[in-house]
Amino acid sequence: MMPGTLRVLIVVFAVVFSLAVSACTGNQAEDLFKTAEFEELQNNRDHAKKLYEDILKRYPQSGYAQKAEAKLSELNNSDNGD
Repeated sequence: MMPGTLRVLIVVFAVVFSLAVSACTGNQAEDLFKTAEFEELQNNRDHAKKLYEDILKRYPQSGYAQKAEAKLSELNNSDNGD
């Protein structure tokens, strides 16, 4: 492999790696939470519940997990007539 080709491969790898890392550090939990709140406003309670459950499963250590748990509790209590 020529030195120039190796250099190009390293740069391409670095760019791909950077993009992958930035996608992982984005706040997907926040995005899911906001989407779930929007679904609630649209009276799509079942979908909102699913999104809140997804937050609990996928991001249990995030600050949004606790918020999602509270929202799920509210939705479940209102479903049960409480």
